[in-house]
Amino acid sequence: MTPPAPPPPPRRVPTLTEVVKSEPPAAPAGVEPVAPATPSAEEQLVQRVLADVQRQVDLMLEQRLREALAPALARLTDALLRETRRELASTLQEVVARAVAQELSRHRGR
Repeated sequence: MTPPAPPPPPRRVPTLTEVVKSEPPAAPAGVEPVAPATPSAEEQLVQRVLADVQRQVDLMLEQRLREALAPALARLTDALLRETRRELASTLQEVVARAVAQELSRHRGR
């Protein structure tokens, strides 16, 4: 028995920028395609338990991160507020000094 002849080459070869639609390979003659297997009860149980554990781990991780980060974030917030107040006070002092100097020069010019 000789093997079947290979299919003829395509008449036109697509370029790299073209979208090529591929068709699923045909099943050999006399072979029925197999439908995807449905998960067994055990596999479904494993998936449910895994999803439950993942949710619990996510919640626990979030809680622990919040507990661990809260003190550090509070310190950083306090430091940021102190620095911002210092900068604001310095800027306000400069603005007021400039305004007073301008007003005094106007009064002297009269």
